[in-house]
Amino acid sequence: MTLDDELVNEVDRVVKQLRSSRSAFTRRALREALQRYAVEQQERQHRRGYERYPVAAEEFSVWGEEQAWSDES
Repeated sequence: MTLDDELVNEVDRVVKQLRSSRSAFTRRALREALQRYAVEQQERQHRRGYERYPVAAEEFSVWGEEQAWSDES
């Protein structure tokens, strides 16, 4: 993996403040990036599903009577 010097220097500055290591910081960053990517893919898949099969106006109306709204604040 090749990283530019400026990025490595910035990571080194942060890990020093965190009292961590470059490797630990990188592992965490990669895990978080992979998780964000997975969420983005799921959202994209859901969006495509709703584009292909839009919600009908009456689809959820049957649940209106089932909802309980409290008058208490």
